[in-house]
Amino acid sequence: MSRPGIAVAYRWELRKLAAQKRTYLGLAGMALLPLIFTVTVVIDGGEVEGALFGRVSETGLATPLVLLFFGSAFLFPLAAALVAGDIVATEDHHGTLTTILTRSIDRGPLFGAKALAAITYGLLALALFAVVAVAAGVAAWGLHPLTSLSGTEIAVPRALGLIAGAIVAYLVPLITVVSIAVLLSTVARNSAAAVVGTLLIVVLMQIVAGIPGTEAVRPYMLPEQFDAWQGLLRDPIDWAPIWHAAWVSLLYAAPCLIAAAAVFGRRDVAGG
Repeated sequence: MSRPGIAVAYRWELRKLAAQKRTYLGLAGMALLPLIFTVTVVIDGGEVEGALFGRVSETGLATPLVLLFFGSAFLFPLAAALVAGDIVATEDHHGTLTTILTRSIDRGPLFGAKALAAITYGLLALALFAVVAVAAGVAAWGLHPLTSLSGTEIAVPRALGLIAGAIVAYLVPLITVVSIAVLLSTVARNSAAAVVGTLLIVVLMQIVAGIPGTEAVRPYMLPEQFDAWQGLLRDPIDWAPIWHAAWVSLLYAAPCLIAAAAVFGRRDVAGG
């Protein structure tokens, strides 16, 4: 009798994520963030400090972009790491991984399904954030054209498309964060260690990128890729940082996933 493939395992993983409180904790945070931001800015008079998006009150479409700018380096990686860092370690900790691997499915499809489920969660969290942010922003400040980073006006339909594109562009380096968390979850076998370790790596990279004399390596540091989506908000669109972020993120993500798969494949589940 043939064992289930990656498609079946992927559905299993999604159902398991849907049954975990940790999943909804991250999603709740992603939904509450734009709501809290909008209420706070309205109470404060409708302005946000900073030259990048100082005109947030001119249109609700600026809300997701403002929050993506301020939350890209830590808040969204945290939400992604909460699930990705737990995806392997929790079953390892509770001993259910042994049963699954010895009775249900081969290791390769199972690991692939777990990685895909973690990435799917990251996409879902970003999509939820964007929808709530647009809805909250439009409710507070209306649906009006957006001003690009180049100072030109962007019509509402195109602005909505660019917001979706910005979310997709940001998802690329976020997948790298997921990959790091999956690796640590597989190696450490401890959810807390994997989540904290992932965030520590991101923060350390930010610190290194800010040290004088590191200008040569700064474009290849992961935190620099979190801002690549801003190229979509220029007129004309600047694709260079987006393509750069894509291949740099791949250089981080691929080795992490390959290493995690190798460790997972050699895991002695019988011996712990």
